This record gives sequence, structure tokens and C-alpha cells, in this order.
Amino acid sequence: MSDIVRDFLSPEGERSVIDAIRCAEKNTSGEIRVHIEAGDGLLPPLVRASRVFEILGMHHTEKGNGVLLYIDVAHHGFAIWGGRGIDEVVPEGFWNGIYILVRDNFRSGKITQGLVEAITQVGTLLKEFFPYQSDDVNELPDEISRGNV
Repeated sequence: MSDIVRDFLSPEGERSVIDAIRCAEKNTSGEIRVHIEAGDGLLPPLVRASRVFEILGMHHTEKGNGVLLYIDVAHHGFAIWGGRGIDEVVPEGFWNGIYILVRDNFRSGKITQGLVEAITQVGTLLKEFFPYQSDDVNELPDEISRGNV
């Protein structure tokens, strides 16, 4: 794994992001993941995010309600990819506000803050369509995945 990928978040930043995922998932049955890689520069971030989503097995959630925040560090790319269950119920442009929030924070050098705020908002938005259930099971790891998969 390249240094640029490994060092993108400080250890404290990584803990903050993981804590934000765990907190957000207490409000929704949705599953949130963050993936950081160097990318290849050939695929647009959204296309690469869709592939990483599949590679990470995020399409196997029971309700199809996984959300991937994908970061291509080397090419300054970012994308949000939601599972089929989300796409079936949310309006077009559902992710636009979160994308802008992350983009603006990243441009200001506020990487951790941007991810934490985005994850919090994803949890809040998904709560309407996929509220937390008492029998909810954490179907995907909360840890950040890294490296080109």
C-alpha cells in the first residue's frame, strides 16, 4: 500500500471516522463504509466506487442499503455509491449535498471533519428510508478499507 493511502488519515482521524460510522449506524439499518485507494486514473471515481462496492461485498446486505464513500487519493477523486435498495427509494440527487460537503471540506484540508460530517448526514438521511430496527445486525465491517482491491 502506498504511503499516500496509508497516511491520508491520521490514526486519530481514522478512529473519529470509525466512531462516526458506528454512531450513524445506530440510527439506520444502512451500512456505511469508507474506502481509500490510489486509484488508477483511468476510471472515473463513480465507476471505480461501483466496482469497489461489489469487490467489498457491499451488495450482499439484506436490504441492499450499503453506502460506500470512495476516495481516490492520488487523483483527488471522491464518489458516493449506494446499494440497489437505496436507489429504489431515494430521489434523484439524494447524495448531492453530501458530495458537496465532502468536496468543500477536502478542498479546505479538513479531511477528517468532512468524512465525519458526511457519515453523520448519511446516517440521518438513511434513517428516513431504513430506520434502525431492534434486531438489526451489523452486516459489514466499520473499519476503513485501504489499497487498490
